[in-house]
Amino acid sequence: MKAVEGLEHEQLKNWIYERAKHLKPSALHVCTGTAEESDALLEGLCAKGQAIRIPKRPGCFLFRSDPRDVARVESKTFVCSQTAQVAGVNNRWGDPDAFKACLERWFDGAMQGRTLYVVPFCMGPIGSPYSRIGVQLTDSPYVVCSMRIMTRMGSSVLEALGTQGSYVACLHSVGMPLAPGQKDSTWPCNPDKVCIAHFPEANLIYSFGSGYGGNALLGKKCLGLRMASIMGKQEGWLAEHMLLMGVKDPQGQKSYIAAAFPSACGKTNLAMLQPPEGMKDWTVTTLGDDIAWIHPGKDGRLYAINPETGFFGVAPGTGPETNPNALMSCARNSLFTNVALTDDGDVWWEGLSEPPAHLTDWQGCHWTPGCGRPATHPNARFTAPILQCPSRDPDWEKPVPLDAIVFGARRSTDVPLVLESLNWVHGVQLGANLCSEQTAAADGTVGQLRKDPMAMLPFCGYAMEDYIQHWQAIGKTLAHPPKIFQVNFFRKGAYNDFLWPGFGQNLRVLAWIFQRVHGKVPAQQTPEGLLPFYADFPLKGLEYSQERWDALQRLGE
Repeated sequence: MKAVEGLEHEQLKNWIYERAKHLKPSALHVCTGTAEESDALLEGLCAKGQAIRIPKRPGCFLFRSDPRDVARVESKTFVCSQTAQVAGVNNRWGDPDAFKACLERWFDGAMQGRTLYVVPFCMGPIGSPYSRIGVQLTDSPYVVCSMRIMTRMGSSVLEALGTQGSYVACLHSVGMPLAPGQKDSTWPCNPDKVCIAHFPEANLIYSFGSGYGGNALLGKKCLGLRMASIMGKQEGWLAEHMLLMGVKDPQGQKSYIAAAFPSACGKTNLAMLQPPEGMKDWTVTTLGDDIAWIHPGKDGRLYAINPETGFFGVAPGTGPETNPNALMSCARNSLFTNVALTDDGDVWWEGLSEPPAHLTDWQGCHWTPGCGRPATHPNARFTAPILQCPSRDPDWEKPVPLDAIVFGARRSTDVPLVLESLNWVHGVQLGANLCSEQTAAADGTVGQLRKDPMAMLPFCGYAMEDYIQHWQAIGKTLAHPPKIFQVNFFRKGAYNDFLWPGFGQNLRVLAWIFQRVHGKVPAQQTPEGLLPFYADFPLKGLEYSQERWDALQRLGE
């Protein structure tokens, strides 16, 4: 195949040859990662009716998925380690030989009538010792264009890989081969045959049947968390489902914070927070909103990077009041999935603005206010480059020292607004006991309380008990560990109202954390942890009564 003749990595070239013979694509293309390549793919998708250009947003396109392919499918995600004990009860284990044999049958001829795209990508800055390279084979142009936004992708990665560099092999197909003359679907997928399988000993990921999000963008949850968590366990670092942000006080002192929340619990909003009135002299900067790779440094501190280059954010609820920086980030050169389309050529979702008189909803149907159904899917997404984020930290590609780690979740009751752990061991215990109310980001019952240690239950690639022990072992190596906190922005009162205003006002919580990190305010010691005093909490400019504060900070119901 001429498309791979220029590859210098013989093992990779041979793998691509072997896979192509098995997959039987009609064409093969090694991705360069250029804007011209992406533009051509997107134009081709528009011509086939699989994408819609958004006239009011330069370089932006809308996709509508199959209604059966709208979220992560944890029930069909497996870790195929040599033994079930390695995967742990938190993962669905699959026998590697049996799963590989089954999936090989599924992949046989799966790309007939389609192009096989070779997508070389790097998680983390190219050439950094913190980074890892993957090569994804896929038959989805949507995946190619998304991976270009979310990772460092293309020819430069192949150059860094050289002739013998190591990589994670990622094989993906939508599982819908095309016979000659067969008309394609507007969202190719095979929801009756979905499987995402990780083979840690083989450095291999297989994904079949889904074209959506973390099921198909294999650098994200698959490599970025499940496989990377295993690498971290073996090599002495942590791969975490965390945002990364910088907080600078009015005197110019800056700290970096990593925070773990389950999906759709406000990570993106917090990572891009704009200071509210009364706190404009504080500065918040964004390094990432979803994944942090954290390494112990020689100085006894923890250092973190965001291995991604984009945001795959939940659209509903994102608006000018909740996250203006996100709106500016996706104003151009972005992809939208399962949002609504306005009559004048823009995207719309619940929370963006007052609903127009008429929309075309996420399934392509007419929609009017009061029709009885939402215009967008609850897990509708925007995919936007981090380089377009107005709050992007100037050092976003560098390892930054962590002063604080925050664990948070969506809890209507029991958990106070903020609590500081007594020490590292207690902080790990807080993270290990994290529970959150289920959201629409994954399959399951929305609202149901689910235990989610460190917000990593769906993403840890090995046994959770070993993962918790790994956290404790990392702590023992640190001369200067970050302080650990627990937060809950979603506590409700007696009338089912949120007790805390959230969004930009969450900077007040971060400011208290910042002040605790730098020893600037006292805290009330309790058996459960260290709590802020009402008088010391940064509430200036926000009318908030002692009575409401006591209800917000009450431990337990």
